[in-house]
Amino acid sequence: MKKLGIGVVGFGWMGQTHSRSYRRIPMHFPERAFEPELVVCADVVPARREEALRAFGFREAIPDWRDVIRHPGVDVVTITAPNSLHVEIVEAAAEAGKHIFCEKPVGGTPQQTARAEAAARRAGVITGVGYNFRWAPMIQYARRLIGEGRLGKITNYCGRFFSMYGSDPLGLLSWRFLRGQAGYGASSDLLSHSIDLAHVLVGPIARVVATGETFIRERPLPKPGRGTHYDRGAPDDPTGSVTNEDYVGALVAFANGARGVFEASRTILGPESQNAFEIYGTAGALTWDFQRMNELQVYMPDKAASHSGFTTVFSGDRYPHHGRFVPGAANGIGYEELKAIEAYEFLSSVARGEPARPSFADALEVVKVQDAMLRSWEHGRWEDVGPVRDAAP
Repeated sequence: MKKLGIGVVGFGWMGQTHSRSYRRIPMHFPERAFEPELVVCADVVPARREEALRAFGFREAIPDWRDVIRHPGVDVVTITAPNSLHVEIVEAAAEAGKHIFCEKPVGGTPQQTARAEAAARRAGVITGVGYNFRWAPMIQYARRLIGEGRLGKITNYCGRFFSMYGSDPLGLLSWRFLRGQAGYGASSDLLSHSIDLAHVLVGPIARVVATGETFIRERPLPKPGRGTHYDRGAPDDPTGSVTNEDYVGALVAFANGARGVFEASRTILGPESQNAFEIYGTAGALTWDFQRMNELQVYMPDKAASHSGFTTVFSGDRYPHHGRFVPGAANGIGYEELKAIEAYEFLSSVARGEPARPSFADALEVVKVQDAMLRSWEHGRWEDVGPVRDAAP
């Protein structure tokens, strides 16, 4: 069995999630053609490095990510560092001939994503990106229904990602709220997932008109080395300015003629983690919400007048990969199972020497839409989706 040495850059919550996923692969995917090995982890926080060795089984844990790239035992570099560091790490890994998995959106701006994609493409390495929601079994089923024409011609799409993680004005000013470290805000952190799902289910977007806003402009400063976007400060703590957007909304025209609406907000009150869509066609409709990720609402009327309204379809082992984690129907799986599926699919592509999906090329298609949205709210008009412009405003 082919051994694949894994190096992880950044061992916060997401780095730990990816590391658990790699460890779970042998337990859930016995027919795999590879053996993942956690070789080395890089993080600037000593306690995280100690945890990587003690709890996760990494052979080494180091402070400098460059040593991950140089490590002879590393075949795949997984990047879960802050967005502003993505491009430099991607370029170094690509030059070293390492295959690369990077958390979305691959950089913090469309220009950075385009630069990373170009570097990996020139190097000929296999890439993956963390658009894990597309692996939800009910998303895969929705894709099948649409592909089979069961919804008829798609006419309307509504995509949204509403999260409360930034709704508390005392939520700390983590890197996610800073343009210099995260790049853009809700349009990168949240809406990118919505755009990716739309691309998977309906197809490319041709034109957009958009708007954005920052609703909470000051936040308490975190203490050095401590504090995430889920942590809270005190009313008398010193504050700093939020430098990217809390909200983005857009009307879009798909290349196939469908029309759509997108919204994302990190400061809204009510929805905890509502990554959701509604798809309407001439023969039926589908709705899905990550907060109830093991359910798909399906509307496919028959000729009986008494049959009307949505039907709930529960996920289960008859849908892709669900049965690897739990048998039967309506026995739910969760977020980390999607990351385990994502890891398996990516490493399977690496083991076969074939391009993976979603790849940096898919990430580039997402940021082309984001770039058009940014241009639209800057200029106040409809914009065509096309190549990413050379420089951000």
